[in-house]
Amino acid sequence: MVFKDQVVAAYQKIQDEICSSLELAEGKAKFEEEVWSREGGGGGRTRIMQHGSVIEKGGVNFSAVHGKLPDAVKKAFKVENDEFFATGVSIVMHPSNPFVPIIHMNIRYFEMDEQTRWFGGGIDLTPHYVIDTDVRYFHHLLKQTCDQFDPNFYPKFKTNADDYFFIKHREETRGVGGIFYDRLKPENTGLSFDNLLAFSEAVGKTFIPVYTELIERNRDHEYTEQEQEWQYLRRSRYAEFNLVYDSGTKFGLETNGRIESILMSLPPMAKWTYNHQPVLGSPEAYTQSRLKKGIVWA
Repeated sequence: MVFKDQVVAAYQKIQDEICSSLELAEGKAKFEEEVWSREGGGGGRTRIMQHGSVIEKGGVNFSAVHGKLPDAVKKAFKVENDEFFATGVSIVMHPSNPFVPIIHMNIRYFEMDEQTRWFGGGIDLTPHYVIDTDVRYFHHLLKQTCDQFDPNFYPKFKTNADDYFFIKHREETRGVGGIFYDRLKPENTGLSFDNLLAFSEAVGKTFIPVYTELIERNRDHEYTEQEQEWQYLRRSRYAEFNLVYDSGTKFGLETNGRIESILMSLPPMAKWTYNHQPVLGSPEAYTQSRLKKGIVWA
């Protein structure tokens, strides 16, 4: 089998497994699927869950697209060839309960030719309220996944996530980080492409044990209207990052991607309150104090 076809099959399987497991954890809502084709080459399967008992809005999307790169993307990638193939799974979950965190995962493979191809991706957590034990659990499982392949992966990719998921105009991180990596290939990892695919799959398979545990810990936590207002404010920061800085959003828009699938990452409801300042000593202030780079969680 051609290597990129192996990646496609692996990613489709991961999408199927995650959707099945999330439906069980959610208990009420089911995913609705839309199969789409991209003008220029390829397509995907968009799966959206809405109005659930836990998930207010979430998406688990698979795509495999090909065609010609726009000049702006060629310049950003520093490549001469303009024929590309890209496949990946992208997930964002926006829960209804403020004590269940937002989670994002992306695993992807990009190829132009035998010499120009790589893996990228990551997984990160954005709590509305930072609960240290939950964050440590999340980072511990990510470290376990990384350590199976290279003990240097977690510290390196954790630093990458701190730097990448940073809202520069707010001088705060989007959440509590996770791992983020790009352009992984044999030359810079010492791993074969087969092993890099195995790593990408392992990241994908970490999603369910991590998130279902966090759902179970927090789904029945009672909350007030004030706490929901804070949730809407934190969601607005999430939207700001995705629209201003996120490279996946930019790549999708610049390569004529499907707009509904690209912007499924945005929350169903968010608010921008002018110059909101958390009360000193409050849980909201504590959360704000933890939105910074370099915190050791695992």
